[in-house]
Amino acid sequence: MKELEATAACLEALGNPTRLEIYRQLVRAGEEGKSVGTIQKAVGVPASTLSHHLKHLELVGLVERRRAGTTHTCVANYMTMDEVLGFLTEECCADSALRRAHDHDHRAHKLKAG
Repeated sequence: MKELEATAACLEALGNPTRLEIYRQLVRAGEEGKSVGTIQKAVGVPASTLSHHLKHLELVGLVERRRAGTTHTCVANYMTMDEVLGFLTEECCADSALRRAHDHDHRAHKLKAG
């Protein structure tokens, strides 16, 4: 149940267009991440709004904030996204994969018989 709740929390966080754009910016930035100021310019939201959205993304584990002196840098947490995608693939799409395999076998059998 814990994995289900964590995945739902991540998906809920990314369901907000501003947070999704912030996350997209960070994924594209790679391991270096982006400073909070750079994210703010790219997304075009007030500092207080950005802070709110970053805290939400940090809370669910999608973003990590690093501090070097006075500069705060945010980085996408790829491990969390891998866990979300893994859960969706293994737990939510498993029946779909079985159905596709069954449909494929059924079509192949019909071709041989016909």
